[in-house]
Parts: sequence; structure tokens; C-alpha cells
Amino acid sequence: MHGPNTVAARRMIKRAVIQTGLEAVSLLSKSGFMPGLRGVGAIFTLHHVRPATRKDFDPTAHLSVTPEFLDASITKLKADGHVPVALEDLPAFLANPDRSGPAMVFTLDDGYRDNNVHARPVFEKHGVPYTVFVSGGFVDRTHSLWWETAEQLINDTDEFRFDFGRGKIGLPTRSMAEKYAAFDRLHRTFACAEQAAMVSRLDQTARAAGICPTGIVDREVMDESELRQLAASPLASLGAHTIGHLNLAHLKPEQMRSEILRSSERLAEITGEMPQTLAYPYGGSCAAGPREFQAAADLGFTLAVTTIPGVLRPGSRLDRFALPRISLNGYYQKRRYVGALASGIPFALN
Repeated sequence: MHGPNTVAARRMIKRAVIQTGLEAVSLLSKSGFMPGLRGVGAIFTLHHVRPATRKDFDPTAHLSVTPEFLDASITKLKADGHVPVALEDLPAFLANPDRSGPAMVFTLDDGYRDNNVHARPVFEKHGVPYTVFVSGGFVDRTHSLWWETAEQLINDTDEFRFDFGRGKIGLPTRSMAEKYAAFDRLHRTFACAEQAAMVSRLDQTARAAGICPTGIVDREVMDESELRQLAASPLASLGAHTIGHLNLAHLKPEQMRSEILRSSERLAEITGEMPQTLAYPYGGSCAAGPREFQAAADLGFTLAVTTIPGVLRPGSRLDRFALPRISLNGYYQKRRYVGALASGIPFALN
């Protein structure tokens, strides 16, 4: 078991290595290094878009970018020849032999209220379409955002007591290093596992500490009325993101399909039509695989997206249900880094 200071040091080293790599790739992309690596475009992932805030304990800072950075990112991509494409229009764009430039596609996960307040004006300024992926359980306030709950709980306590799967233990959370170490342990526990029971335990722990998990959702996530208003915008569309935002790969087949299907049906109640697109919660290799990709195809989606990093390349029909996305990360909010990522070089070098 590594101590809190070791965890903190590893966090800092990892970020420094990534930043150094982005700087190097930025120089390579400016020199025109292997332009074919950028493929036929990229799908970008966002979560929160909101003004910068200063928090001592901010374990999910990577999920927040500023409106100014989003603005600069779109400006940079346009300058590099990318053309805006709506996610649902991507198959037609890729099938067109006369398409212009590589595509830039924007998606936002979880339906945060700031997507409407702060991101929408930026997209409208540039005339760029975007898709917001919505979890029905967040809309209806029946499911919680475990990472937001954990942040508040750990921030407010000097000891985090939780059952990670082998009985309740206590972790010290007095210092910032200890708080980050506790959050990292919780994140690792959630990463590649069946999550429903753990979310329930975390919610119970939070309530015992006077924290309302669904109250956090109510504060952060758009409700049905707001989503309906957003969907009326000509540039916005809504996509399915399951009901409970659970790791689909660890659900039984019928549960997995139900999570996806009920999410689509809930969105149809809001917009009047079934969504064409799906984002798998978490979206990495531990959360979505061939079984989930086939389910998305069988349930009638046009395409589905992962969080596996990469640029777009022409592929088979099934590949449309395992599309890669590039995360715009709150730790690396520099215009040149967007160009570096869109170049495709980082993914060719891995």
C-alpha cells in the first residue's frame, strides 16, 4: 500500500509527463509531421464547461474546462482545417468521398447544467453542432453522481470510512494528500467493477454525514424542462447515456440492454423521438466491449462512442459502435494542445 504523499507525487509526475509529451507533439504537428495521422477527424469529449474556480480539493478537475478554452479550441481546429459535423451526421460525412477537411465533432457527457449556460453560447458563436449525452437517472434525480458525492464527502471529513468490498475500513483524510489518496482508492475500486452496490453504500455514507447525493445531482444536472429547451436548439442534440451511469460490462446481458433501452425511451419522452447516438458510461475497455457494441447496433442506434482515445478512421459497420473520442482535459487547457491531440500523433506513438 502506497502512502498519501507517494500518491500525490505520482499524480504530479504523471501530469508533468503528459504535459511534456503534449508540448513535444505540438512542435511536431506544427512542422507538418506525418499529416495523414490525423485521419478523417476527431470526436471530442467534454463534461463540465464553466468559469475557472479555485478549490483546494478538486479530484475531478480534469472534467472541467473553461468557456474560453472551448472557444480557443474551436478557433484552433477551424484554423487547422477542421470542419464542424454533428455526431449523428458523421456516417454520411465519412461516406462522402468529396468531404472537406477532417471533421471536428463535439460531445458532452452527463447533461450538466453548465453545458447549457456556458457551453451553448460558445457553440452558437461558432455555429458548431454538439451532442449532450443524458443519463435518465440523473434527469429524474433517482441516481447519484458518485464522483461528486465522494468529493464533497471526503472534503468535509477527517476520516473516510467505507466498505470497499471486504468490510468497512477508515482512511485518514485530514491533509490534502490524504484526501486525494482516499479519492484515488475509491476511483480505482469503481473503475472496473459492478458498481450499483458500491454507489448505494457511498450514498448511505453520505446521507449519514448530512450530504444529499440526489441534491448534488439537482444542483449540477439539467432537468427535463431544461433538456427539452436545449434540444429545441438547432445545433444541439441529445444522446443516450444509460439510466444509472453504471459500468455496462459488469452487468448481466438483460440488465445491460435494459439500461440502454430505457435510456433511449426516457429521451424519447423528452424530445419526441428516439436518440440516434449512445455514449457508454466510462467508455474504456473495462466498461464496454464487443457485447455492448453489438447491443448498440441491435437496439437501432446509428453509432456509439467510447472514451478510448484516438482519431477517426474509415472502418466497418461495427466500428461505428466503438468510436474513439479525445478528451479535452481540464489540466491541459492550452490551444496548442488541442492541435496536438487532433493531429493524431499521440495515438500513433502509443
